[in-house]
Amino acid sequence: MNSKLIFALIYIGGVFVSAIAQILLKKSAGKTYENKIREYLNPYVIISYAIFFGATFCTIYAYKEVPLSLGPILAASEYIFVAVLSRLILKEHINLKKFIGLSVIIAGIIIYSL
Repeated sequence: MNSKLIFALIYIGGVFVSAIAQILLKKSAGKTYENKIREYLNPYVIISYAIFFGATFCTIYAYKEVPLSLGPILAASEYIFVAVLSRLILKEHINLKKFIGLSVIIAGIIIYSL
């Protein structure tokens, strides 16, 4: 495997765990808490922000080999990950508008990679 592919996979891995963090934050937002402090200092929120912090380092590290022009293309895959994880974990429905939007993102990624 060449090094650019490995670093691109590291970037995608960071994007994927960032999507997981977003799902955790949404689960936290759906709960009720006895006070504002617990609302912002609960395990879901703390773990989510720790994951975001780690994902940022994955992105920074990946930019050692990933061209700057490829970064936003890889980052766009987060929308796809969030939609799929929302469907699987939160049982949210992907309506026609979301489906069309995700299709445009996927088409853009494919066109760029050609």
